[in-house]
Amino acid sequence: MLLFSTAFRPFFLGAGILAVIAVPVWLGALHGGYDVAGYFGPNYWHAHEMLFGFSVAVIAGFLLTAARQWTGRPTLQGPGLGVAFALWLLGRVGCALGQSLGWWALALDFMFLPYLAVGVGRPLLATKNRRNYVFLALLGVLALSNLGLHLDALGAWPGVRPRAAAVALDAVLLVILLVGGRIIPLFTRNATRQPQIRNSLFLDRLTLWGGGALLLADALVWARVGSSLALLVGLASLLRARHWGTRYTLKDPLLWSLHLGYLWIPTGLLLRAAASLWPIFNATWLHALTVGGVGLTTLAMMARVALGHSGRKLIAPRLIAWAFGILWVATLVRVVSPFLPRYVMLVSVASSLWTLAFALYLVVYVPILLAPRVDGRPG
Repeated sequence: MLLFSTAFRPFFLGAGILAVIAVPVWLGALHGGYDVAGYFGPNYWHAHEMLFGFSVAVIAGFLLTAARQWTGRPTLQGPGLGVAFALWLLGRVGCALGQSLGWWALALDFMFLPYLAVGVGRPLLATKNRRNYVFLALLGVLALSNLGLHLDALGAWPGVRPRAAAVALDAVLLVILLVGGRIIPLFTRNATRQPQIRNSLFLDRLTLWGGGALLLADALVWARVGSSLALLVGLASLLRARHWGTRYTLKDPLLWSLHLGYLWIPTGLLLRAAASLWPIFNATWLHALTVGGVGLTTLAMMARVALGHSGRKLIAPRLIAWAFGILWVATLVRVVSPFLPRYVMLVSVASSLWTLAFALYLVVYVPILLAPRVDGRPG
């Protein structure tokens, strides 16, 4: 079946559909007062599905597709990929029915990440591709964080929920920082032919090791250390992007979307550091990281990967360029909303813009994700 020929197809499709559905459901629960997702409650269900539903689906689609290129060996496809996607779907059902399913919700939602780690890990370990072992470690961290969220919801580990959610976000951000540091300057240099675009090995290492230390600090609930590390990683991740040629990308939506999405990460980390001195920023930094840093960067990556791996030219369709811009505006509205009147209305505006951006993505990319490669090659 074509949908399960390559991992980016089902998982990018699933991520887009979940992005369109989950945010309006959460918004309705927020305003309408009805319960959603049983034992998680509206806000933690929202956080869980954005991390372990949406973000993990994008990560799965990317890693399973990329690992095949990194190693020259096949990853999950056909029935094996179908099982992976079914496990991801079962997790969404389990979380939505958590109140009635109880421990079965944990069982249904937990299976996917270990299965994904095996699917990614087998070709990496077989070829001793040590450079990418870090992704296996991060998948393990995500699996344990997911377990913590469920155990708190079930009353087996009360109070661990905030820590588990923070560590999961750190792990997702580390994946983006690692992948972004590889592909954003590479894609930009190849497209613009500007030889001065480069990586700084020192700043790359400082960003990634600092991000790992931040994850550890959040796991141990070292708040002051975490604030200091957020400042360090924010500055390092911002400075490393100086060499990536952002000014050359203005005419290419597939490039400027990656750059603008990435820049929300240092913005969010610096706002997190500022919040330790000025608590008013506590209401801003999280959504700079999630809506912008995770949302826009992954949308841009899904758009580019789907075009490239379906044999199409790397030219952004007009609607997807609009989607990038709309999602950037959604991030800005969500970040500044705590400082403005009509906060609840602005949250609704930002959420509606998020939904519109991913709806446009689906309009453009569903035909691409469900169609054969245009060059006739397999996949």
